[in-house]
Amino acid sequence: MLITPIQIVDEPLVIDETIAPGVVDYTADLRQTGPMTVQGAADLLMEHRDTGSAVNDIRLRAAYHGDFEILCARCVEPVALPLAGEFDLMFRPEEADAVAGEHAISTDETEIGYYQESGLLLEDVVREQVLLSLPGRTLCKEDCKGLCPRCGQNLNLATCSCGDAPADPRWNALAGLADKLDVKH
Repeated sequence: MLITPIQIVDEPLVIDETIAPGVVDYTADLRQTGPMTVQGAADLLMEHRDTGSAVNDIRLRAAYHGDFEILCARCVEPVALPLAGEFDLMFRPEEADAVAGEHAISTDETEIGYYQESGLLLEDVVREQVLLSLPGRTLCKEDCKGLCPRCGQNLNLATCSCGDAPADPRWNALAGLADKLDVKH
């Protein structure tokens, strides 16, 4: 859904969208498994500048919820992950702050996103918000054993014989080194 300033000049645009799985490309390890609802509103805020010009800022307030699947951080098996969140964001046209060279910005300006001349794509905003809401690390279960580093076997499903394999002989020179060190505190 494209949101343009022209759509919201006279009144806010009510958003009641359902985004189907596969419409938004998240990351390689995150997949949307069901429809995601997005409900909210977009408002136009006219920002008057010192130069006498006005900038069409878009304020987008919405809530989303949907079902996702993310890969376990240890065994790489899919894990069901329901996600929900709310956001209240401000967007400004890209060209409004286009200044050649480097310049300082205020703390308030760090909270502003930018949209292209064609408008603001709701799916892009939702994608960003979903990615920001992901947990730092997801496990299929707390005691997930992960994958064998040698053969790649999922150790939650079966054991492998790699643990019985002899150690790399190049490490033999270091065997017993800790016993030989006299550590004094």
